Amino acid sequence: VVVIALLLFGNLICMSCPFTLTRSLGRRFASPKRRFPRVLRSKWIAIATLIALFIAYEWLNLWASPWLTAWLIVGYFAASFILELLFAESAFCKYVCPLGSFNFAYSSGAPLMIEAKDPELCKVCVGKECVNGSFALTPLIRVDTIPVAGRPEGRQVQVTHNRAGVLGCGTELFVPQIRSNLDCTLCLDCARACPHDNVALAARRPFRQWFDPAAWPKRWDVILLIVVLASAGIVNAFGMIPPVYEVIGRLASAFGQVENGVVTPWGEAIALLLLFGVLAVVLPALLVKGAARLSRTLAPTKFTYTDRDVAAAFTPAFVPLGLAVWIAHYGFHFLIGLFTIVPAVQTFLLDHGITALGEPNWSLSGLTDTGVIGVVQVVVMVGGMALSLLVAERSAFRLYKRKAMPGLLPFALLLLAMMLLALLTFSQPMEMRGTVFFD
Repeated sequence: VVVIALLLFGNLICMSCPFTLTRSLGRRFASPKRRFPRVLRSKWIAIATLIALFIAYEWLNLWASPWLTAWLIVGYFAASFILELLFAESAFCKYVCPLGSFNFAYSSGAPLMIEAKDPELCKVCVGKECVNGSFALTPLIRVDTIPVAGRPEGRQVQVTHNRAGVLGCGTELFVPQIRSNLDCTLCLDCARACPHDNVALAARRPFRQWFDPAAWPKRWDVILLIVVLASAGIVNAFGMIPPVYEVIGRLASAFGQVENGVVTPWGEAIALLLLFGVLAVVLPALLVKGAARLSRTLAPTKFTYTDRDVAAAFTPAFVPLGLAVWIAHYGFHFLIGLFTIVPAVQTFLLDHGITALGEPNWSLSGLTDTGVIGVVQVVVMVGGMALSLLVAERSAFRLYKRKAMPGLLPFALLLLAMMLLALLTFSQPMEMRGTVFFD
């Protein structure tokens, strides 16, 4: 549901995120001028925290430990609050938060995006409140003159900055320059801060960002973030099928972390680090780099494209397929537990002394025909693959013109391999959580 919401409506998850509270609290204690270190202003930290979150989820059995999950949330709040105290921008949201990076990537196809109603008005705006905000410890009043057709004197607008003002964009996006949903938390602070009511959450053609090369930075960190999200979805699903236990056992044994035939906790940690590190990061990075080099070789042009240029051009093609992987995976869990919300609500009410709905009926589950669920997963994956190939084809034609087909081939084969690997993983029976190593 969360992944589909990102696709249909945009980044509603970040919009409703409680961690934005730390920004408001932080500004009550400090107004830092220090910028986040330039060397860290990238998605590398987000990639690292994303992989760390996947590993921690599997290693610590977070799905079965409310206590550990609560401490993870406390750690989130603490990290966000500390960074808000130290730096002027919302560094946690933009550079650190793994969930935010997931949301940024998969809200890129949504039909909603922040836009300026009149970009010309932004040119004469003095305070640029959408990005700078209207919050000030010392009150300030300014009068702006806004051009109005037919009125040479323009229109006078009084702008007030004070403690009741809005902080402005935490990820430092200037509204008229926004081309994508990347880095936009959809908090609408820009709209609230704009004194001229010139910011809108506007409708756009669905998937438009996937076909707009200007919407994607030509940076390796962004390229790898998108690819890692897709590959991590497959590895995450692989972690729930029987073969993973044999792989973890063999890896742990290689490091001497098996005692009396049982994998030690540290052995599982090492195995998970290798699984996610190699299969979700290192191998995909090498394959994308190799595909970019092979694409350039198969379709030589008069332009001096680098591997990064080619990889960046094809990066959007990994978004639909990655999205399909997550929808197919989460869709499986959603469908098999479709009606468990009923006994869960019954139990909650009984715990609070409300007997109106009676005893919980735990016989309610969801779809029990895994064949039907499998068909749904195949349809989702084929649809994602079709969109990915369409995006990749457009990218190839932009780069190579008449030589587009040879240039497309390496990335088409890579996408096909990822789809087949995902389908193979989904075709395996899911194992029950937490029943092998620690029970």
